[in-house]
Amino acid sequence: MPHAHLNLHEPTGDAVETTTCYMCACRCGIRVHLKNGRVRYIDGNPRHPVNRGVICAKGSAGIMQHYSPARLSKPLLRVGARGAREFREIEWDEALALAAKWLGDIRARNPDELAFFTGRDQSQALTGWWAQQFGTINYAAHGGFCSVNMAAAGMYTLGGSFWEFGEPDWDLTRYLMLWGVAEDHDSNPIKLGLGKLKARGAKIVAINPVRTGYGAIADEWVPINPGTDGLLAGALIHELLHADRIDLDYLVRYTNAHHLVISAPGAADDGMIARDAQGRALCAARVGDEGPRSTGYRIADAAGIGISPLVIGEYLLADGRTAVPAFQLFAERYMAVDYAPDAVATTCGIDAATIRRLARELAEVAFEQAIRLPQRWTDAWGREHEEMIGRPVAMHAMRGISAHANGFHTCRTLHLLQMILGAIDTPGSFRYQPPYPKPAPPPNRPGKTRKDDGALDAGPLGYVHTPDDLVVDARGEPRRIDKAFSWQHPFAAHGMLQNVIANACAGDPYRIDTLFLFMANMGWNSAMNTSATRAMLCERDPASGEYRIPHVIYVDAYDSETVAFADLVLPDTTYLERHDCISLLDRPISDADGASDAIRQPVVQPDRDVRPFQDVLLDLGARLRLPGLVDDAGAPKYPRGYAQYMVEHERAPGVGLLAGWRGADGAQDGVGAPNPGQLARYVEHGCHWHRAVPDAGRYYKMANRDYLEWAKSLAFVGSTQPIVLQFYAETLQRFRLAARGHGAMQPPDHERARVERYFDPLPFHYASLAPLAGEGAEGGWGEGSSQAFPHPDSLPQAGAGVAHYPLAAITQRPMFMYHAWGSQNRWLRQIATRNYLYVNPRTAAEHGVADGDWIWLVAPRGRIRVQARMHAGTAPGTVWTWNAIGKHKGAWKLAADAPENVDGFLLNHLIDESLRDRDGRARCANADPVTGQAAWFDLRVRIERDAEPRRDGHRIELSGPDG
Repeated sequence: MPHAHLNLHEPTGDAVETTTCYMCACRCGIRVHLKNGRVRYIDGNPRHPVNRGVICAKGSAGIMQHYSPARLSKPLLRVGARGAREFREIEWDEALALAAKWLGDIRARNPDELAFFTGRDQSQALTGWWAQQFGTINYAAHGGFCSVNMAAAGMYTLGGSFWEFGEPDWDLTRYLMLWGVAEDHDSNPIKLGLGKLKARGAKIVAINPVRTGYGAIADEWVPINPGTDGLLAGALIHELLHADRIDLDYLVRYTNAHHLVISAPGAADDGMIARDAQGRALCAARVGDEGPRSTGYRIADAAGIGISPLVIGEYLLADGRTAVPAFQLFAERYMAVDYAPDAVATTCGIDAATIRRLARELAEVAFEQAIRLPQRWTDAWGREHEEMIGRPVAMHAMRGISAHANGFHTCRTLHLLQMILGAIDTPGSFRYQPPYPKPAPPPNRPGKTRKDDGALDAGPLGYVHTPDDLVVDARGEPRRIDKAFSWQHPFAAHGMLQNVIANACAGDPYRIDTLFLFMANMGWNSAMNTSATRAMLCERDPASGEYRIPHVIYVDAYDSETVAFADLVLPDTTYLERHDCISLLDRPISDADGASDAIRQPVVQPDRDVRPFQDVLLDLGARLRLPGLVDDAGAPKYPRGYAQYMVEHERAPGVGLLAGWRGADGAQDGVGAPNPGQLARYVEHGCHWHRAVPDAGRYYKMANRDYLEWAKSLAFVGSTQPIVLQFYAETLQRFRLAARGHGAMQPPDHERARVERYFDPLPFHYASLAPLAGEGAEGGWGEGSSQAFPHPDSLPQAGAGVAHYPLAAITQRPMFMYHAWGSQNRWLRQIATRNYLYVNPRTAAEHGVADGDWIWLVAPRGRIRVQARMHAGTAPGTVWTWNAIGKHKGAWKLAADAPENVDGFLLNHLIDESLRDRDGRARCANADPVTGQAAWFDLRVRIERDAEPRRDGHRIELSGPDG
């Protein structure tokens, strides 16, 4: 349609500033076009390493995010009841004085009475450090209900992970498998990469219950039943093992698959890797041409040069005990009939012939289409190589595999599948992004004791290596309010944000004084059991009449649902009004061929009485006189706020938040003294820094001397020793041995069976933990076994009652939306203002549901009335919807009759944050028993017809006191 008043030759604005987008996790470079100091247009920065000028709908709609009518404009103090949205505006001095009073009283009394939890803030390097200086163990981040399964599985297995720590080799891969990948995360780099694959004719296989976005352009869609990805991956391993299509040379060079595992049932080291007196792992090495069970082998250093390790057989150690290679234990598990395609087909919803074909295709591409690059390189042992050999099979995974109670083991299974193909950081495969790989697991452990100045001895989050690292009391019970790093969830690397409110209200394990939330919309879509969570935030102690959580401080830029439940609201700026740091110490934006970091700079000034939260946090820290935030005289150390902190703060001598232009003259990278002109240099270079990996270090980063020396020079690693991929996760076996009664730190009796079952050093598949049809308890963890390595699938499984709730219910986020703050954007609302429940036509027909009918979706917690739409790109056993579009009336400055309020809905109301006993009491979190990852996607439901299917109207009817 013609537009009469378009002046196509008139410049968009009178100035252009570069900064970094905040509309999703890509953190693309953007150019902001300004006119008279106001934002007129946003486009991509062509020189930025992340997006190279590409911009998505979210990024270009950032202008509407910045000018959103839902922006908060002044600090607010609650004057009515929680949830009533009754506030009075106050000045910043009063707000900060009140926050400092509450927090100061806590720190003087018991720092753990503060629970500080951050959402998708991308500033965890600051917020985690601040919590450490305050001294609270109760700090957690977004990943506990997003992707910690994927992150932890990767970090404990290969020192990196899918997505932010690694990527497919977009230039060379010939076969890409996408496991549970939706479109809301990392969208521009993936779109650029998929474009390269499509142009080259590489095959893309999307394994997902739902076909949208990336799946829609894939060459093949494999509609899997939710939560069974690990079973499918195990079946692919089964087929590759039986066909002898594995890369043994890769396994013995880069993994611990050939390491000998002690077989001594009942002993304290049963299942541990055999080591010599110097602590070096041992293997059986072939001598001459004799068989493995003859005297034709010797016990050798597993990292030795010029040996031929044996991966099958039973071997005698010097002390008379027997041991077997880890690979043999792996082969026994996955060659068993339990993982045969015919055995898993029904559970996965994929026919056996398809599974066998996928395995053949993987083998064909990996072994018949191997890539040989004429690039000389030197490995970590000093051996020189004339070429780099690659298996051009790449895999990428996201929340679809992570948000299940079995996600940790599912992701480990995928990594083992990659390893046997020789497809981790080789040409054409999955590749690490600097500063990864790190040692597996990384050395930083969670802090749990306080120093004389009140600060924690380490950051509140980290990686547990042994039971001694758990944050538990003398009885072995959880010390953290969310129960992370306890025997219930030992590897909870990101904490468990989703359980803090319920635990605090129940006083389990104790009560807190103040809940401090930053961009965590716990009053709506960031909560499981949403209605109950909202009720708990308003719950009072009958004896005192006071709220069970006395103080709630909430920080947000927008008037979200959680604002209504805050006692004190501190309004944040938008991302165009502040400094930010996208640090290599935090969530890096590197690509596989180079290290990158970036900043945000304020391109406009706030027109409201708001302050950047980073500045506010530093101000509060100075008022509280926290160590590291004041100087020796007690004066604020960073009086100019976060911009000063970004430049001057050091985590170690010469190591700060930004890697570029360090040193007094700005001539150093990675390590160097603070440079007062550092931010100016970033702005000159489009607000980003990039350092290319040397050509000889591009692949085999875990064992490439050229890469490791480069990484050490930039302080990414502390040593140039090779990083051994943990095919066999000995760290998990330490916990299993504790459950069997060994060691000084043992789980309480009621946790022994749980730890015994789930801390298997080899990954395995198990069904959802969620109770169904009111059974209450899990199907059982088993009572252990007298065998050294019981087959895990022989233990009882959860899942009785599936017939009563036959459908899996999951959510996705569309490509045009990220988290809740994006769904109120005026431009993006034109794409979708409400969501539907999408149902396969066959499933709908079985239930007598027509397209557009209003139906009831029923789960053990209750039911919600939603409108159904037919979608052939949905697996028949699954229903799904877009998440975070449905809103609560009164929030986000939407009209009362906005479609998001009237027709939009959340599945979250039906998802319990806890697994419960038959009497309804919470027994443990509805989460992965290894990591504490919220099991959002384990929800089971059934469809019930409504008497008036054509009458509009969403409703929620819940059982129990909150219904």
